[in-house]
Amino acid sequence: MRAALALLLVLVATAHAAHRGKAYVREKVCQEYRMLGKENFRTLTIIANSRKYSNGTFEEIGHLVREIVSLAETCCADGADPSCYDAGSSALSVKSCSAESPFPAHPGTAECCTHEGLERKLCLAALRHPPQPLPRYLQPSDEELCQAFRKDPREFADRFLYEYSSSYSQAPLPVLLGSTRTFLSMVSTCCISPAPTACFLKEKLQRKTLSLLTLTSNRVCSRFSAYGKDKVTFSYLASLAQKVPTAPFEDLLPLAENAAEVFSQCCDPVAEDCMQNKLSEHTAKACAALSARDRRFADCCKGKNLVENYFCILALPPVPAPKLPEALELTNKELCGKEGALQATRSLFELAQKYPSLPDAILAKLYDTSEKVREECCSAKDPSACLDSKRLQMEAELPPVLEMASQLCEQYTKLNFLDFKKRLKESLTQTVPEASPALLEQLLEQRASFASTCCTPDAPPLLCASKV
Repeated sequence: MRAALALLLVLVATAHAAHRGKAYVREKVCQEYRMLGKENFRTLTIIANSRKYSNGTFEEIGHLVREIVSLAETCCADGADPSCYDAGSSALSVKSCSAESPFPAHPGTAECCTHEGLERKLCLAALRHPPQPLPRYLQPSDEELCQAFRKDPREFADRFLYEYSSSYSQAPLPVLLGSTRTFLSMVSTCCISPAPTACFLKEKLQRKTLSLLTLTSNRVCSRFSAYGKDKVTFSYLASLAQKVPTAPFEDLLPLAENAAEVFSQCCDPVAEDCMQNKLSEHTAKACAALSARDRRFADCCKGKNLVENYFCILALPPVPAPKLPEALELTNKELCGKEGALQATRSLFELAQKYPSLPDAILAKLYDTSEKVREECCSAKDPSACLDSKRLQMEAELPPVLEMASQLCEQYTKLNFLDFKKRLKESLTQTVPEASPALLEQLLEQRASFASTCCTPDAPPLLCASKV
């Protein structure tokens, strides 16, 4: 595993033929190629590039993998010319910039291709597709898996590695490596077993933790990638406030900060075993702090497997808040003071408690707006006048939006989809009586789409930000 992880840096450098010094990269590539062997090197190249170009097609990733493996095979052979690798990588960068390039298309490629030599290679290497909004890999039935495997084991493995790695492209590489390796081992073992059903059942139980870790780490790292450390701290804090509204700000903020620190360390693709170890430590802290406050939390924390416990906590729905004390309105002086950011976060935390069904996308938008207002007003000539003006605007515009979004998500989580749409249509008919049938249908579909995508715990942050 250590050798495999070390290879990630090589693959990043090699993709689109970028390099950071001829001798170093060639030696690094060749060392790993010889250590791993051609097939393991090829497997890791598929995983790394499917992650990196998660919107690329199977054929495009295949072209890139063949070029990279061929380059290593040719230039790492005994007696190969020392300039072979540099010449080959340069040829790859030229091919990347051609109009008929077979490699994954990226909107930044054209700009990179205005550069020459090393600068172009480094620019191309830095390109990365945004993550898939939602994982698209659907595992076939056991029978379908075995059919495809028996037909062409190599094609089956390649396609699985591509589909799984591009679907879970934000999961750390060590997690993806473990998950794909055990899956392919399960298929190859059980499809030749005299009792495949029993074999699959046993193997799936054994890889349950790894499967959950892949799903969970992809979700949290997607959010971390979209939000950054400060905003993901708030997002996590708001989620805890909605799940355990009786817990005070002072108890939940350290947990949110700890979670953000775990993500900042462990979403790094070369941090070996980081995610499982540190996520387990974080889960133990959360369980110790909140089990006594919430029975559902305590139930999630009963299991011996901390990764499974964390997945259970993530899936907890929000609960209605008890009677909360009236939130104190922040003064302008507090907002622009030394602890202004902390006070603003506390205020938004109280809002999340008050509206437990308010989705993350709305809360994230409020966080951005709060930061923007503080930045704009606290540096203005008259901060108080600026803040007073913004406050009046927010008081007029915000409550109806919060009520609508909160009610929308509450109904979505309580009703089946058909009943939800029926209720939503009745509500829209009453609130927008002048709307034409076409407009009513448009509003219905728009809000139903928002609810089905953004009212769930695993809501894709970038997609939902655009829907707000």
